[in-house]
Amino acid sequence: MILIRSSIKKIVLALFLLLPITNLSAQEKMNRVLTLDEIFHLVTENSKQLKLSQKGIDIAKKATDVAKTSRLPSIDASLSFSYLGDGTIMDRELTNITRAPMPHFGNNFALEASQVVFSGGAISNSIAKAELQEQVAQLSYEKDLMDIRFLLTGYYLDLYKLMNQREVYVKNIEQTNLLIKQIKAKYKEGMALNNDITRHELTLQNYELALIEIDNNCDILNHHLIVTLGLPHNTVIMPDSTILSIDLNNTTPVDLLQIARNNLPELKSAEKDIQIAEKNVKLAKADYLPSVAIVAANHFDGPITIEVPTINKNFNYWYVGIGVKYNLSSLFKSKKNVSLAKAQQRMASNNRDVLLEQTEIVIHNDATRYKESFEKLNTFEKSLQLADENYRIINNRYMNDLVLITEMLDASNTKLNAELQVVNAKINIIYNYYKLQRTIGKL
Repeated sequence: MILIRSSIKKIVLALFLLLPITNLSAQEKMNRVLTLDEIFHLVTENSKQLKLSQKGIDIAKKATDVAKTSRLPSIDASLSFSYLGDGTIMDRELTNITRAPMPHFGNNFALEASQVVFSGGAISNSIAKAELQEQVAQLSYEKDLMDIRFLLTGYYLDLYKLMNQREVYVKNIEQTNLLIKQIKAKYKEGMALNNDITRHELTLQNYELALIEIDNNCDILNHHLIVTLGLPHNTVIMPDSTILSIDLNNTTPVDLLQIARNNLPELKSAEKDIQIAEKNVKLAKADYLPSVAIVAANHFDGPITIEVPTINKNFNYWYVGIGVKYNLSSLFKSKKNVSLAKAQQRMASNNRDVLLEQTEIVIHNDATRYKESFEKLNTFEKSLQLADENYRIINNRYMNDLVLITEMLDASNTKLNAELQVVNAKINIIYNYYKLQRTIGKL
């Protein structure tokens, strides 16, 4: 018996010691209110995906620098030492063989420089193509930035919705507990059935399960946000309630497609692809033209082996001139290259047209949904007015014992749900607004 009591004391002491640790763990969570603008700033600074896109820009810039080196002169230097064996002299009939002694040490030093002055536009078009690809990399970064901003906007607003839903379920749980308490009191007085208690307890369990799902969904969205934003793992993001007060007019610009043409990275990138294809056509046509370069060289050789007997001296000579190079095989090879480049150019143009058509369709859809969200808000606000009026009437009748508690709770739930619908409708307006901004490239 003493041992049992001792064991119980130890367990109680251990639980008591664990309580501060549990409280400390709970206190580690840090609530942080963030606005959408703050989220946009944080994701620009900390997103690993955007840093990867930035690397693509850096690589494209280096590729442009490499292409520009084609304008610089080409300089080659060579140095060699060799052992020369004795020569042999004989008749054409391979008779009268005579040994021809030669100096055995040979040396060669050459320095050659050339500067291309004309290449049919190959160099300038290669540089222009690299610069266009650099612009495409920048547009790719802007597209990734808009995509991740819009994604986080959806998570942020979904988190706001879930928190509002949580508030509604908490109030429903409180009201259901109150109702169960009152029914149990009536059951003791013989004025209610046990089945009534069971039915409302089942409803309570459903509410509690829904609350667990909401909390888990909030945790998932919060974790996604803090990881993407580079925030500490104990951060709990709280949406800024002032977002509902943003003044968004129920109007849209007339020419949204033109705005998209000027701002949407995908469309601008498609235009750049057409320009790149044009440069590829010019590069293919450049093979039809010769390459002209200024050349200069100096050679320092020894011995002089072009004389017989060999002259054991060094011979230095230099020259300056113009070199012309033409690849004769381009007359029949370049035609196919040009044909391929033109086909790719047409494909790039068709891709731009298809993308423009799809963008026009999406803009119309998003603009329609944006306008529709205002109409839904007006409807839900009217429903809330009716729910408030119904709650006021039922509450007065309940206070005068003219209606049952169930009617009072139904009226209260209707009012809570109507309030939730209004808040969610406002959030949907904000979401549809940012969706439209993403579609036209203004996010």
